[in-house]
Amino acid sequence: MSSSSSSTTTATHQRLYDFAKTALIKIFTSPYATVCDLYCGTGVDIDKYDEAQIGHYIGIDVSTSGIVEAREKWDESQRKSCTSYFCEVDPCMENLESLLEDKGVPADIVCCLQHLQLCFGTEERARSFLNNVSAMLRPGGYFFGITPDSSTIWAKYQKNVEASHNRAGGMKSNLVPNCIRSESYMITFEVEEEKFPLFGKKYQLKFANDVASESHCLVHFPSLIRLAREAGLEFVEIQNLTEFYDDNRAQFSGMLLNANPVVVDPRGKLLPRSLDVLGLYTTFVFQKPDPDTIPPIMTPLSEESSQIYEEASDLEGSSWRHQMPVVDEERNGHPEPEIVIIPDLSKGILGPGPADLRFPEPL
Repeated sequence: MSSSSSSTTTATHQRLYDFAKTALIKIFTSPYATVCDLYCGTGVDIDKYDEAQIGHYIGIDVSTSGIVEAREKWDESQRKSCTSYFCEVDPCMENLESLLEDKGVPADIVCCLQHLQLCFGTEERARSFLNNVSAMLRPGGYFFGITPDSSTIWAKYQKNVEASHNRAGGMKSNLVPNCIRSESYMITFEVEEEKFPLFGKKYQLKFANDVASESHCLVHFPSLIRLAREAGLEFVEIQNLTEFYDDNRAQFSGMLLNANPVVVDPRGKLLPRSLDVLGLYTTFVFQKPDPDTIPPIMTPLSEESSQIYEEASDLEGSSWRHQMPVVDEERNGHPEPEIVIIPDLSKGILGPGPADLRFPEPL
């Protein structure tokens, strides 16, 4: 692959991932909100929260240098009225509620836009992380983020295994292929196996022009939902980013139309390379129930997008936006508590993923 092509792949990946983060922040974050950003890194998303006009920002990361750089970026941001607090700590290991006492928690929003997969090395780490999320989140608040889509990755891996068996004449090969390749990236599992362990399934992800690969663990979504429920967080949605884009294209496609390199066609539809890269990731959304409000739990519609969504509601693939409750005037404007969010089992036991790569049965 040429250097220009490799550079294009990296730029495509970064542009699409940045789009997804920006869109999620615009959907969920309201002015003057308190936001807790887990694994904030060097503060790459500070400008997005600055534009959202939040009231208080809490940045948490395990890296000393990352926290120092994030704090410097925040000090240089345009809005000085918004307060902030930065803390170097591992959210999978420490009790954040006690560490952040009097630092602005509970938060309206807790997000993890990059490294949820780091928490799935063991069940203990994942449980500790989600308990921290719940403790820092106010009732009615949302926990959301982006993570590699285990359903997509594992399905591609299983297709490689099936092809290997077919080449062996139907006999089960002793050598299980451990690598997934595409024009844009390569995924290598550290251990060759055909079963999906719930925790600690490690792999390396390397995009075409990256010098080094990233180390990840597959996120087993049923375990994520179970542990979140045990921590007091209700499941709202897990959606592959290709479907997330399609559902929100009317509102957000303008963010990508003039992107360099080109990632969408003139109509705003994703190009094949963009589909390949974006399909590696998924959103996740949970909400901490508020006992003082009437259900259902659902993704909020911003004022800007509500009209657009109504006009586009006849399009296919509206899983991100659930039906809004009907208001009964005789009930003084309170919504009827009849809608219950049920996970879409057609998306497969491991998570969403593209339709052609979904597992209909638990593994």
